[in-house]
Amino acid sequence: QVQLVESGGGLVQAGGSLRLSCAASAGSIVDSNAAGWYRQAPGKQRELVATVARDGRTTYADSVKGRFTLDRDNAKNTVYLQMNSLKPDDTAVYYCNVVWNSAWITWGQGTQVTVSS
Repeated sequence: QVQLVESGGGLVQAGGSLRLSCAASAGSIVDSNAAGWYRQAPGKQRELVATVARDGRTTYADSVKGRFTLDRDNAKNTVYLQMNSLKPDDTAVYYCNVVWNSAWITWGQGTQVTVSS
């Protein structure tokens, strides 16, 4: 069973930075249909933050464009989310997600990001 191990969450002041990591225990992220990050704030639905497709094209939510960067390290089988200029509205649980194929999706356990004003 493939596991996604997340790390890098924490508490940061507004304007600060954090880098999230998501390592897959098996499989090949570079060969997946897509890999990326979602987030869920209290009382809100889970939403897409950023994702990278197999061909390397990345998609970002409008709310994070210009502030967040998604990277994929094929050798380490890991995806990263560099988050700069953080805002209190970015406070949420961040979930790593890998769409291996049309019938197989794996989620990480989630990591808390809290941005204080």
